[in-house]
Amino acid sequence: MVFPGALKVGFIVGGQGGSGVAIRRLDTGWSAPAFLNMGGGSIGPQIGGQKTDYVLLIMNEKGLRGLLEDKFEVGGEGSVSAGPVGRTAAASTNVTLDAEILTYSRSRGLFAGVSLKGVVITQDEDMNQAIYKKSAKQILGGAAVLSSDAPASLQIFAKTVSNYSK
Repeated sequence: MVFPGALKVGFIVGGQGGSGVAIRRLDTGWSAPAFLNMGGGSIGPQIGGQKTDYVLLIMNEKGLRGLLEDKFEVGGEGSVSAGPVGRTAAASTNVTLDAEILTYSRSRGLFAGVSLKGVVITQDEDMNQAIYKKSAKQILGGAAVLSSDAPASLQIFAKTVSNYSK
């Protein structure tokens, strides 16, 4: 999953959100990208604003099912972002501690704090229906939509992921 340019702002109470895509490795290549939204809030000693690019790697089928069913993450976070670029790598999980998702992020802005946060990742039903007439679960699920079945402008993402994942 990739969420480019997710925004986060906070002063004691904070919020974050963004839009992204998910793609799944198949035996025959890659699935078409499914559209997702991310949003959440946090509370704790925090201040500032930042823009973050997230890359999330779901490591197994159980993690994918957890994402498409649970759609919820909860956890503590400590972060500092100052200046043009900061980087973070982490292992994230869901409420039942079984999602097995690895994350990488790159942040820009000025933000400092420690917080308890809740993040929800949901399907962007409008985009998925408009492009594929399917849900994200159908696009990424057992009978996944192939990247070659996506519009040409979206096939570029699968080709790029394929080039960098060898």
